[in-house]
Amino acid sequence: MFRSCVLHCAMPMTNDPAAPRPAPAPSPSASPFEIPLNPLGVADPLRWLVRGARDFARAPAIGLFFGGCFVVMGWALMKVFERAPAYVLALSAGFLLLGPLLCMGLYRVSQDLEQGRRPDFGDAVLAWTARPGALAVFGFVLLVLEMLWGRAALVIFAVSFDGMPDFKGSLLKLLDPQHLGFIATYAGVGAVFAGLIYAVSVVAIPMILDRQVDAVTAGLTSLRLVLTQTGVMLWWGLLIAVLVALALLPWFLGLFVVGPVVGHATWHAYRAAVPPAPPEDPQPPRGAPPPPTRGDAG
Repeated sequence: MFRSCVLHCAMPMTNDPAAPRPAPAPSPSASPFEIPLNPLGVADPLRWLVRGARDFARAPAIGLFFGGCFVVMGWALMKVFERAPAYVLALSAGFLLLGPLLCMGLYRVSQDLEQGRRPDFGDAVLAWTARPGALAVFGFVLLVLEMLWGRAALVIFAVSFDGMPDFKGSLLKLLDPQHLGFIATYAGVGAVFAGLIYAVSVVAIPMILDRQVDAVTAGLTSLRLVLTQTGVMLWWGLLIAVLVALALLPWFLGLFVVGPVVGHATWHAYRAAVPPAPPEDPQPPRGAPPPPTRGDAG
């Protein structure tokens, strides 16, 4: 009892990063629709950002590393797809929506700080090894959605223009008032895919890292959260979109800070929305006699 209070209330910082880590909280084998969700308020997303900024300030080196990964990936996308403009907008947004997979290390850092442990760079980089099976399934689902999004973008470009314009030309045509139909169609299709990816992933990856749940349970829990508390989650998604859009303007350089802050904040969003899993009933030691039944007691 005393040890539990020290860990969860006082939360002393453990200096040894190799200290044994508590196993992910086991979850009862209940339907994903039976996992309870906490009510959220309009001010909660701002609190998550404040806590995310605090975590970033407490482990800045690790945060800057993952922020740099976002920046480099953004540069690579711009370079590789500058001759395929139909992919650029969809894949740029998709790369940011797939960010929870890259942010697993940031989730691990926030988890360590929450438990009073000193974050470790190697542990953060290898956080995905904790649940590789569930993460692989979930990542494959996101990849399929991204491929469908990219294919839909190609089709829209193909039916809207004669041939594929170069990158500069595509931006000019995108802003041309004569192509309002194209703009509306492209934005509508993008909003559908972006909303779907956001809905199934907003708290799924932190949940997989924190609990022993499969990808389907995590995705459905995330979807339930968005459908049952739509206003707050739309507000959270809007905050993320605005911050990321501002970070993209100076050649993706803003992602050095915005990326890790949003990543840490997403962990706190998960913590606020999904209550801790109830502990399983303690199992008797192997070889111990079974507990007496009522008939035996009589």
